[in-house]
Amino acid sequence: KTNKISHAYLFVGPRGTGKTSTARILAKMVNCEKQSTAHRLPSTEKTEVSSRKTEDLEVPCNSCSTCLSITDGSNLDLFEIDAASNRGIDDIRSLRETIKLSPTTSKKKIYIIDEVHMLTTEAFNALLKTLEEPPEHALFILATTEGQKVPQTILSRVTRLDFKLATSSEIAQSLQRVLDGEKIKIEEEALKAIAKAAD
Repeated sequence: KTNKISHAYLFVGPRGTGKTSTARILAKMVNCEKQSTAHRLPSTEKTEVSSRKTEDLEVPCNSCSTCLSITDGSNLDLFEIDAASNRGIDDIRSLRETIKLSPTTSKKKIYIIDEVHMLTTEAFNALLKTLEEPPEHALFILATTEGQKVPQTILSRVTRLDFKLATSSEIAQSLQRVLDGEKIKIEEEALKAIAKAAD
């Protein structure tokens, strides 16, 4: 609403709660070529995000070249790093070298670091220096299933968002929307059983 964005986010939550998907959507929102009031969510969608209505949030168009390249993984300014397999100081140092360079085609370079809690102490220290003095053109999105393993020094320099698992009733509601759309009938008890099994 204020057209301001943090330079670094930490998404914390169990597996399957949409942390990486949300990171990609945020990357689109920041870099969408057609970002304007024309792409706000329709007012018929009344789902609440925090205390704000969704019609106040701008959404990516999903049709411009930037949005499409983020979807298909070909965007040169989006870097997805799996910290479970790239956890050393050399990996973070090489990342820091690319950060200095301006974006190729997008407004901002986006760095998504998944399973960030797996970084070594030395790698965290190297990352900290970047988070302390980030270039204007960079946005960091760190994701983890174990927020308690992220050092306090990092936590103090990011905006933390906690993701939670959907409840069985929320899963049932989502399934019901699909069933209605496909014109499939189902007994309520069967729907509840599927939602519970989905965990």
